[in-house]
Amino acid sequence: MEIRSLIARRSVRRFEATPVPQSTVTRIVDQARWTGSARNRQPWRFVAVYDRDIRSQLSRLGAYAGHLEAAPVALVLLSPESQQLDTEFDLGRVAQSVTLVAAEQGLGSCITSLYPDSNSRIAAELVSADSGWTARHAIALGFPAPKPTAGRSAIPLGRLSVGESLRFL
Repeated sequence: MEIRSLIARRSVRRFEATPVPQSTVTRIVDQARWTGSARNRQPWRFVAVYDRDIRSQLSRLGAYAGHLEAAPVALVLLSPESQQLDTEFDLGRVAQSVTLVAAEQGLGSCITSLYPDSNSRIAAELVSADSGWTARHAIALGFPAPKPTAGRSAIPLGRLSVGESLRFL
């Protein structure tokens, strides 16, 4: 796949009802787990949530988490409760890897934050996280539904130009 198409891939919040095989999720995590992390700490664990009731409860744990309910799979990213300063950066890296590998598998995805901390703790309980781990993020995974043909997106489109986003000193 061309790198531009990978990095410009859209977030998908509407999914077909087609199930995502567990073998596909296993392949995604197997590849994404090779993402680099500070001091190779790998401050992540994954829980693939297929259970509709749990996905429904997760969908209420963040201002923008509603699409988790409709996704065939919600991949919850667990991280240590006592995180280092670079933990969130490492989680962002592995989340991006998950979305890129998912796209390669023909899946759409959307990263979601489960905030505030009280929501993260509830999410960790819902997925039976080990003691000392919390769930601050989840990724909706599934086969993309067709884009709506009517209406406008509430999300701004486009990107800043290179001139607006880059300075040289």
